[in-house]
Amino acid sequence: MEVRNDRDDQHRRHQQSPSKQGKAPINSVDTNSVTQRLQKELMCLMMSSDVGVSAFPEGESIFTWIGTIEGGRGTMYEGLSYKLSLRFPIDYPFKPPQVKFETMCFHPNVDQYGNICLDILQDKWSSAYDCRTILLSIQSLLGEPNIDSPLNSSAAALWNNQEDYRRMVRKNYMAGETFET
Repeated sequence: MEVRNDRDDQHRRHQQSPSKQGKAPINSVDTNSVTQRLQKELMCLMMSSDVGVSAFPEGESIFTWIGTIEGGRGTMYEGLSYKLSLRFPIDYPFKPPQVKFETMCFHPNVDQYGNICLDILQDKWSSAYDCRTILLSIQSLLGEPNIDSPLNSSAAALWNNQEDYRRMVRKNYMAGETFET
């Protein structure tokens, strides 16, 4: 009859085979499911009848997209088309994508680098949102800025003078500048 004590058990646990010791922690994010989700979002966006928004993967990576937003009718941005970059994290949709304007955009909620101040891209993010929702929200933001929380204070100050504001939007757009990344 063999007598074992606690020390023997502890010693055996520490001398496990190398294959058990060297295992890396299991990745809690399944990139396959994220890829499938993004592919589904792409199909929905392509099949959508939404006017003035589109996006497609850039190159080989499903995690990096280029989007386009056209200014809405009756807004200061009507007739203008803006390019955006969308970078989806590996834990999407639990974390929001990083979305930036690549085309220069004079707007109270867009800074000089193309960063966008929009609550659904920050603290109001929900995994129920998708690329289509993001693009439509940004398109809506163009015509309805939040001037109480500006990233561009000069655009916010000019917002109430619609004629000067429109002139500045067109001036920035026609300059054809893109943001440096």
